[in-house]
Amino acid sequence: MRRLVLALAALLVFVPGLRGEIIEQILVKVNGEILTKSDLELRQLRAIRELGNIDPATASEGDVRQAIANVTPLLLVDAVDEMLLLQRGREIGQQMTEEQFRSIVANLRKENPGLETDAQFEAALKQEGMTMTDLRRMFERQVITSRVQQMEVMPKISVTEEEARGYFEQHPDDFRADPGITLREVLVRVPEETGGVNVGLDEEARGKAEALRGRALKGEAFDKLAAENSDAPSRANGGLVGPLKREDLAPDFQRLADQLMPGQISEILRSRQGYQFFKLESRTDTDRMTFEQAREGVTNRLGDEKRVTELARYLESLRTQAIIEWRNDELKKAYEQGLAVRAKQLAPAAGL
Repeated sequence: MRRLVLALAALLVFVPGLRGEIIEQILVKVNGEILTKSDLELRQLRAIRELGNIDPATASEGDVRQAIANVTPLLLVDAVDEMLLLQRGREIGQQMTEEQFRSIVANLRKENPGLETDAQFEAALKQEGMTMTDLRRMFERQVITSRVQQMEVMPKISVTEEEARGYFEQHPDDFRADPGITLREVLVRVPEETGGVNVGLDEEARGKAEALRGRALKGEAFDKLAAENSDAPSRANGGLVGPLKREDLAPDFQRLADQLMPGQISEILRSRQGYQFFKLESRTDTDRMTFEQAREGVTNRLGDEKRVTELARYLESLRTQAIIEWRNDELKKAYEQGLAVRAKQLAPAAGL
């Protein structure tokens, strides 16, 4: 990792066409607020790490340079958009309090063992190339930009019944029910003994299971049979289990279930607990959902797509009103390239 960090440090901020020149300290001004060289370097370093496709032991200078060139255009778009959202957030009085930051840090420590002390936490930050100030700025950006979206983007998003039905009709194959089975079981438990399996008790349990299965095959109500004789917790529900996904069953149970039609009773199977058999109540194959079954999923997906589209419009409005001053033409070209890529990514959602 040290080799990778050193290689990145030597190449960061470079993009194709910069002819090996180091970008000046201030890269761009957005309504008078600056994005610095070190700000972008930190974003580039994190982006390369998150990609995870550069091996520190084998990465060449060319590999690193190409990776940086690939991520920089969209990073510039994200950086400018974030600055615009932050500026708007401050205009409407949004901020992150010190108490909120302390709560965030406390949660991070709780979720990550080994970060109990201040020294441990700061050492972990240093390993990531961050200080406590950097961490606070990062979470402040997240909190404020999220609030701006909640206040000024989300209220514009709604999904009508007509839209949801139309979306469902256009994407029927996207909403399918998971295959599953429902069964009723009977378990005859074999008592455990410290010396191993007691052959006599094992045979007795098997004999009882065979007798109960015989009664079920003759037509005795399976739910009553399970309620009165099963040792499984499901006896409280007449042996009912499910619906279950097929892959949730043990392999031997899958094999037996695959051989049955609804209403049929399985062979006896020796499990860890004892002897079991079951009746297949129903089987649901993978199939298209009805609109009523898919309603929640359709509404959530359509809402997410609308949110992406509405946020893009909102950001475009902020950009149009902003004064964005680039200090390097090549970096400006990379930014414009990123805008074109982002527009292409958003095109399908915009066509809703």
